[in-house]
Amino acid sequence: MNVLDKRSLGAGLGAAVLACAVLPVVLPPYWIYLAISAAVSAVIMQSFGVIVGRAGVMSLCQMSFAAIGAWVMLRLNVAEAPGGFFVWLILGGLAAVPVGIAIGLPALRIRGVNLAVVTFGFAVSADIVLSVNPFPGAQDLLMLDRPKPFDTDGGYFILCVIVFTILAVILGIIGKTRLGLSWYELRHSERSAAAHGISVARSKLAAFAISAFVAGIGGGLLVGQLSLVVPQNFAMGQSLALFAVAIMIGPHHPEGAVLGGIFGAITATIMEKISLPQDFGGILFGAGALLALRSGLSQTDMTRMRKREISARKMLKAGEEAEEKATAEGRTSETPAVPVPPTPRAAADRRPVLTVRGLTVKFGEVVALDAVDLTVPEGGVVGLIGPNGAGKSTFIATVSGFVGGQGSVELDGRPLDKLSPHKRATLGLRRTFQTTVIAPELSQYEYLTIGAGRRLPRAEADELLEFFGCPPGEVPVSIVDAGTRRLLDVAAAIAARPKVALLDEPAAGQSAAESLALGARLAAVPEKFGVSILLVEHDMELVQAVCEEVTVLDFGHVIASGPTGEVLEDPAVRAAYLGAADVPAT
Repeated sequence: MNVLDKRSLGAGLGAAVLACAVLPVVLPPYWIYLAISAAVSAVIMQSFGVIVGRAGVMSLCQMSFAAIGAWVMLRLNVAEAPGGFFVWLILGGLAAVPVGIAIGLPALRIRGVNLAVVTFGFAVSADIVLSVNPFPGAQDLLMLDRPKPFDTDGGYFILCVIVFTILAVILGIIGKTRLGLSWYELRHSERSAAAHGISVARSKLAAFAISAFVAGIGGGLLVGQLSLVVPQNFAMGQSLALFAVAIMIGPHHPEGAVLGGIFGAITATIMEKISLPQDFGGILFGAGALLALRSGLSQTDMTRMRKREISARKMLKAGEEAEEKATAEGRTSETPAVPVPPTPRAAADRRPVLTVRGLTVKFGEVVALDAVDLTVPEGGVVGLIGPNGAGKSTFIATVSGFVGGQGSVELDGRPLDKLSPHKRATLGLRRTFQTTVIAPELSQYEYLTIGAGRRLPRAEADELLEFFGCPPGEVPVSIVDAGTRRLLDVAAAIAARPKVALLDEPAAGQSAAESLALGARLAAVPEKFGVSILLVEHDMELVQAVCEEVTVLDFGHVIASGPTGEVLEDPAVRAAYLGAADVPAT
């Protein structure tokens, strides 16, 4: 946990204690009631924070999950079940979990607006069911009693704040785990998440399950506030309004959930005081949500990001000043040496770790790959080159499981043909993409944690970042340039210590000097980290300097394969690249 996180936690706990000590004493009864409504709404907003803020899923049925929690609370109350209020509260949250998972199943196939329509349909169905079947105890006016010593309005406000704080701390802890960090990556790129060994299905279903549990807890707290609820308390319009607030404010941060709860509680009162229609508040929330969607970040995201960037820029400036001082004193740091072209090893020293045979991919009548064979030896760097449209990226996508094809793929003797991308990544086959998509709100340390699939020791993470020439780990991705993001992506792939890393044009957009420096690093990767590399590149100088063997594709066919020097002298290869076989090789 960095300094900013510790300060935020301390400030949040301090604010919670202060609210519990002061507000029940100084507020009049009506405003205490509104404060309870704000605290309950803040709890429900945390459920939006998990599914909308972190995972980026458009869910419009969180109030339906809250209704399930409320129904279970009232049903247990009518039955006079053992355990009392607190046990019933937890059971109500748990009852919403399987429903949340069931609603999350369509998210495995659809996303965006289509998924929003599915969740909205569930909210409409829940409205109909609740309207026909009243909540338990409603007909006989059997009300739920608040637990002692929280039976007064002031005491119940304190209870709601305690529950909110406990959930916020737990969600904060989950947010620092690989599961919590994976939600951020899912929001930006499911393909990148799968390439890092993350099960997209499990992560999404976990987000739905946890958000449903939190919403169910919120529904139970609402019953404790009102003693008896009606279907209108959980109307689908409530879900729409809170969804808009979630998009606008960002309830995946505790302060955002609190602000969202306050807005949800006092908007109706403010509209009444200034003689405006109640629906006008929803219009304002909708407009704010549209602005947030346009920027791609909520208000709390932007606020936190600015704070992290200010701190990171101070750190980078201090590092630059230290480097300038070291240069002036003649204590410059070592730069990677220009790599020496590798000498092909004997066949006995080249045990295959990745073997691809007869790989064929067709898109309709177009043959993207035609019976391609390729082997990556243990401890080696092999190149895959070819002109644009030759099928290089299709090859990597097929080998890593993102595109279906015919043929066989074996990793260290184990067939991978029927395995999903995340399973292949888990077994030791990692890849990078031409277009790097990294959640800007993550720090480099957090991104390495996602890539490694484990909590990296700080020393190991620092070693990786220094090796690949990246800034310090606390620096957020939002202020890292595109070239450094590519290096960070490679570092994340290597951090997992896979058997083979498939690197798709990692030097794109870098200068000649930076490309050669990257080549020196890649050449050292097999010995330093025990990772073999398949390098897809257009930079022939980099390929010559790093790859002991190279395979050349042209229109999906292998036109040459063998030691790098011999292949690049092949007239067919020069013709494919330069359009003429008599152009001398460089």
